[in-house]
Amino acid sequence: MATLLNKLWNDDAGQGIAESTLIIALVAIGLLAILTAFRTPMGRIFQTASDTLNNAQATAYPIS
Repeated sequence: MATLLNKLWNDDAGQGIAESTLIIALVAIGLLAILTAFRTPMGRIFQTASDTLNNAQATAYPIS
């Protein structure tokens, strides 16, 4: 029984998965923080692009 417990204690087979999971979680938290900080400027950029595309469509295909 002591041999089994010692073997399980020294087994680090899942260590790489745990480290990868932590790195992915930290990257996700960082991205969420960045997106939250730049939410308003990014919204303005997408709104400007949308307005430009809508105006381009209206001038290219005017409604008679």
